[in-house]
Amino acid sequence: MIELIIWKTDYTYMSKEEIKTAISELLPTAVFDETGEWLNVQIEAGEWKDAALKLRSLAGLSFNFLFCLTCVDWKTHFTMVYHLRATASLDDIVVKVKLDREKPEIATVSDIWRTAELLEREVYDLFGVIFLEHPDLRRLLLTDDWVGYPLRKDYEDPINMIKL
Repeated sequence: MIELIIWKTDYTYMSKEEIKTAISELLPTAVFDETGEWLNVQIEAGEWKDAALKLRSLAGLSFNFLFCLTCVDWKTHFTMVYHLRATASLDDIVVKVKLDREKPEIATVSDIWRTAELLEREVYDLFGVIFLEHPDLRRLLLTDDWVGYPLRKDYEDPINMIKL
């Protein structure tokens, strides 16, 4: 006998304006960009750890799932990009943090979202971003003797590089 169970989900999506208002109350220095599909929140690197803790425990809108973390090299600076989801409401936001390209450092959030642990190691391995207080910051994909960071725009690999 096959039993069919149908789950009723009653997700309550919030508007970008409602999310922005809730975040503004917790993070008054945050800057918002609403031009894309998701609300983008820009935060200073020094405020990131505190902001992450607040976003994770935001009443009624806990961003409890970090589902993507990456870095963008703009040649003049790096931008860390964090995609967060509130699983109770399925609301998403993107948090962006600008880093100094010469000394790219940011606080780890692996103690807040476990998914960050390997994602931060990947960014460290390929971009050279240092995640302060990470529990196991070491190369993930490349060998320990690899020189440089292959996803930086100034990286040159003389063996595999195709010159156009």
